[in-house]
Amino acid sequence: MKQHKTILTLVLLLAPFFLPSIAAAQSAKPTAAQDIQLTVFGAVSGVYTGLAGGKNLSLTAGGDLALAPWHGMRPTLEVRGTKNLVGTIVGQKDVLGGLRLDFLLGRRVHPYGDFLFGRGEMDYGSTCATNNGPVTGYSFDNTCYSVTTTYVYSPGAGFDYDLTNHFAIKVDGQYQQWGSVPTASGTLHSTIGTIGLVYRFGKFGMP
Repeated sequence: MKQHKTILTLVLLLAPFFLPSIAAAQSAKPTAAQDIQLTVFGAVSGVYTGLAGGKNLSLTAGGDLALAPWHGMRPTLEVRGTKNLVGTIVGQKDVLGGLRLDFLLGRRVHPYGDFLFGRGEMDYGSTCATNNGPVTGYSFDNTCYSVTTTYVYSPGAGFDYDLTNHFAIKVDGQYQQWGSVPTASGTLHSTIGTIGLVYRFGKFGMP
């Protein structure tokens, strides 16, 4: 519930900046690239958690609302979530939202950069030694942690490669900073590589 409230708050804060773009898209000459466009995607991700060499194999899914082009770029609102399937040391999952900028450079390859923010959870699968015997968790500073929840900042970049008007392949990389975690610095840095399939609703085109 807290994750959903975080994303909703983020979208509401960003919305006023993009209302002029929405109006422009509705009033401008109706071309495929100027239409507001909704896409969804599903993907497989490899995660280097940044904690004691931990790795995850995860699923990532999300959606994008693309607005009117502006000076060779297209602002887009994105929401995505990642959940670990299998892994070592720690399992990471998060729900993020934010701004993505598509660079309108070609008809088949569509590079972009993004900055996302949200909440994440770490589920520690290692073993702590306690006075009552071993328990599942991660030991740091004489404390055994089983699960921690914190904010996540996630800048990244990638590209979509068109297969048809509706389908594309997504290749994506994210660099995440997790805060309030059991490390000496109090933060954690994860890297994520993602490959998946994109579906676009409606006809897609470039100006």
